[in-house]
Amino acid sequence: MKSQSNKSVVCFGEVLWDLLPGGKKPGGAPMNVAYHLHKLGLKSHMISSVGQDEAGLELLDFLKSIELPLTYIQQEPLQQTSAVQATVGDNHEVSYEILFPVAWDFIRWEPAHEALITHSDAFIFGSLGSRNETSRQALLKMLDYAKYRVFDVNIREPHYTRDFVAQLLGKCDLVKLNLAELEMIAAWYNPACANELERIELLFERFNFQEIIITKGSKGATYYTEAIRYDYPAYLVDVQDTVGSGDSFLAAFLAMKLSDEPLEEMLNYAVAMGAFITSKSGACPPYTKFDLERFIWKRSLSNTLF
Repeated sequence: MKSQSNKSVVCFGEVLWDLLPGGKKPGGAPMNVAYHLHKLGLKSHMISSVGQDEAGLELLDFLKSIELPLTYIQQEPLQQTSAVQATVGDNHEVSYEILFPVAWDFIRWEPAHEALITHSDAFIFGSLGSRNETSRQALLKMLDYAKYRVFDVNIREPHYTRDFVAQLLGKCDLVKLNLAELEMIAAWYNPACANELERIELLFERFNFQEIIITKGSKGATYYTEAIRYDYPAYLVDVQDTVGSGDSFLAAFLAMKLSDEPLEEMLNYAVAMGAFITSKSGACPPYTKFDLERFIWKRSLSNTLF
């Protein structure tokens, strides 16, 4: 992958503590994406909010330790820092109990956001971080300044509304979602859609975005534009947990896209990153870019030999 030192990204939304069976770990989809983009050499910024409590101070210490700037992390005096109970079920699937309200429900627009977002190469956001009106209005204003808008749908029941998800779909350039989210959203408009391709065509007809990525877990991922479809298989690994794997996938895809790499290389890198992270514990394990590329090299060598 080419040098990314001149590329800048902004991630908007939740930062929190994931309370996992093995202990608490920093999390939140946009923060996870920001972490991995930074690991891959991009200038990464996070817009969020924590409480003025011990949990919030610990999160700020973590963000500082991983070299994510604290400039745009607000501190909300009247709300607690978010903590999410994460339960790992069958097939390593994770379910979440998310409290409301918390500090990141009250992210406020600041004048400094305009220059930050205007001069960034990508702006990444989801549906969860805008579930409350305060953060929602801040996000809508930020989207007006973004040049490449990436919507990581990431629906968490019951923390979304159909109307606002649709509004965000109308304001993005790239949308990333999983098969269940694709089926659900397509059914809002046409319950008769019987397969993936029909659902994809429906969304392209209804909204103005240019790209869709469908993540499929152990079956890899598929990338669509109105003109092309590209399927890419998953890497097989021993899974530790799946927390944050989709976030790491998105970060790797964006890092390659912003470097103008070929589509096959984008998807290979993204699928490899997702597998690499599932082989470790937590959404933001320590690693280096060399570790990831060595992982890819070893898998490609195995494929060549066998």
